[in-house]
Amino acid sequence: MASKQVGWQPYIAVLRPHQWTKNLIVFAAPLFSFSISWGIFLKGTVAFCLFCVTASSFYIFNDTLDVKADRRHPVKCKRPIASGAVHLKIVVGMAAVLLAGSILTAWWQSPVLGATLSGYAVLQVAYNLKLKRTAILDVGAIAAGFVLRAYAGAAATEIALSPWFVLCTAMLALFLGIEKRKAELLLVERTGQKGRSVLSRYSKELLARMENTVTTSTLLTYSLWSAGPVVNGAPTAWMMLTVPFVLYGIFRYQLLSETHAEYLREQPESASRQTEHPEEVLLKDMPVFLTVTGWVVACATILWLDHRGIV
Repeated sequence: MASKQVGWQPYIAVLRPHQWTKNLIVFAAPLFSFSISWGIFLKGTVAFCLFCVTASSFYIFNDTLDVKADRRHPVKCKRPIASGAVHLKIVVGMAAVLLAGSILTAWWQSPVLGATLSGYAVLQVAYNLKLKRTAILDVGAIAAGFVLRAYAGAAATEIALSPWFVLCTAMLALFLGIEKRKAELLLVERTGQKGRSVLSRYSKELLARMENTVTTSTLLTYSLWSAGPVVNGAPTAWMMLTVPFVLYGIFRYQLLSETHAEYLREQPESASRQTEHPEEVLLKDMPVFLTVTGWVVACATILWLDHRGIV
């Protein structure tokens, strides 16, 4: 094990700030309802920060529980706790303070927000202790975490979320979780490296069937949401114009997944980092970037026109 480094950088890295972007979904409720004001923005920002702090505390607890396995992993061995770059007692104490502080602050802000964040904390405890080693429930827990984030944003800003949007969020999160398991399973098969124990319960065929089911459900629920107020969905039915972006994004994602699999077959020595974060491959793909950008621009334009009463 490496000697402990001097400096504060490892103590920031152990919080995994690069993962905080996942919590941006707390802004979904005000953005898609076009209820934008400084007060709502500040409330949403508070919810975002509370989820970042809570998630970081559980990243520390997770890395502490998995430290032995992480030290044998080609990529995770470089994490601050596994590499010995931080003092274990300090970061565990830091995590406890962050967790307690975030939950107490959430309850002080709003009982509903406090209950939602507490539920997220309970989910993370269950995930780290049991669910991450239980097939299907592991990716289900990941999806539930995203749903709770979305509800937290709605609770903080007192804006209702469409049930279809919440369900679509869950389906997308399931899809990402399934893709990550596919990548991890492929890494184990192609390199012989030891992966997480739950992978022994999965097969490529099962994951492919799960992927097909979830992608179909994602498109269906998004289409129902975009159909407009008549089905308790988006503010305007003109959001149906954004469905092609989602459809292309799903197809492009699947194409990249297959292409990435072929790449790993040819270059298994390069697999470790990429399969740990398959979403990074997508973010570097220009068609995906343009699709997401086009979707954002289209949504913003339609919602603005609807807000102005033009459409």
